[in-house]
Parts: sequence; structure tokens; C-alpha cells
Amino acid sequence: MYKNLFDTVISLIFKPYDAWQELTEKRTEDGDKFLSNFVYPFIGMITIAAFIGILFTRKEFDAQIALKSAILALLSVLGGFFLASYFVNEVWRSIFHRERDMKLCQSFVGYSSSLMFSLNILLSLLPEFFFLRFLVLYTIRIVWDGAIPYMNVKEPEQLKFTSISTAIIIITPTVLEFSIGLLMPGLKF
Repeated sequence: MYKNLFDTVISLIFKPYDAWQELTEKRTEDGDKFLSNFVYPFIGMITIAAFIGILFTRKEFDAQIALKSAILALLSVLGGFFLASYFVNEVWRSIFHRERDMKLCQSFVGYSSSLMFSLNILLSLLPEFFFLRFLVLYTIRIVWDGAIPYMNVKEPEQLKFTSISTAIIIITPTVLEFSIGLLMPGLKF
């Protein structure tokens, strides 16, 4: 399972157009299988990386702060994924006048977020490489290459779909993490 996940992520990052073509052919798998084989393992790895990253990158050994970091990572990434999927689905219906398809939107958001998920893991373990956060902008390219083959967006609408979807995919987890920090100040460390 993890080998397929790793291969898919590498392919989406380095050859996004080819990866989307391959994923389009395999799109028939049901949404629950996608969640349990792709999204949930990633979210688990992000949560573990957040916990381990705090334990080993801080001068003092504090399990409480590590647990808070893991909870914040879990809530922001999991909630961000589901909220972004919901928003893309609503945009899909209201702006692009397509039939709602939550499973399709979840898989698109999940695959498009693979670079962000990978960066979350890396930056949790190596926080001194904070400048790598700018690589999240490459998500624009991943969404662009997946819009036509995977989502069947018409070419004149590709730029609009890419702009809106990328903004939703990138901003939603960040806003959610900020909101959780405001609502639960005990999670700040």
C-alpha cells in the first residue's frame, strides 16, 4: 500500500500530466478505497511526523507539546481535506454547472494535495527548511494538469477551474489551522 502511495506521489510531483492520465484510467475504484489507501495513510504519517518532529527538534523533551502538535496537524489536515473537497464540489456544481460528485472531488483534492501532504511531513521533521513552504505553489501545476483529463473540464474553463480549485486546496487547511489555534489557544505551543 505504501509503495503505491509513494509511487503515485512521486509521479504526481515530477510527471503530473502522465500521472493524471494513469489515475484517470484507474478512476473506477470507489471513494472509500481511495480514502483508506491514499488520504488516511498520508494523514496518519503527517500526525506521526508532527509528534516526532516536536519531540526531536526541540531542546526540551515535552510529550505534551508533541501531542498538541499532532492533534493540531490531524485536525487541520483532515478537516482541511474534507472542507476543500466540499468546497470544490460546490464550485463544481455552481460555477461549472456540473452534477455534484463528492467522490470525484475528494479524489481530485486528495491527489492534488499530495505535494502539500509531503511538505507537511518533511517540514514537521525538518522545521529549519521553512523556505520549502514556497514549493506548495507547484500545486497550481498539479491541478492544471489534472483539470482536463481527470475532471473533464473544458479547455476554455481550465484556467478558472485551476485558479479556484488551487486556492481552495491551499488555503483551506491553513485557515482551518489558524481558526483552531484561535478557538483552542491551548493547542498553541
